[in-house]
Amino acid sequence: MKYLMWLLNAAIFFVLFAFALNNQDAVTLHLFFGARWQAPLVLILLCALLIGVVLGVIVMLPLWLRARRRRHETPVPVQTASPLPPVPDAVANPTLPPSHGS
Repeated sequence: MKYLMWLLNAAIFFVLFAFALNNQDAVTLHLFFGARWQAPLVLILLCALLIGVVLGVIVMLPLWLRARRRRHETPVPVQTASPLPPVPDAVANPTLPPSHGS
């Protein structure tokens, strides 16, 4: 299993590496107010991915913090009684004759 995961990671790396080597042509990204950025396509895609990850973390951060706060504030209930049902007398003490409805 460990070798299969290593091979999968290596395959993903080589596919992404080949993609980066095949997309070295410079492209122009037209920004606001007439600004332009010229860079290799793979670099622009990497920046777009990083911006998306950062925005996703920023959006999810309040939810994660709220859930963490609730988890730490919620008191753990203390169990004083056994969670198992009571054992009948015939099972607990097999030497006694079974009781019939009494």
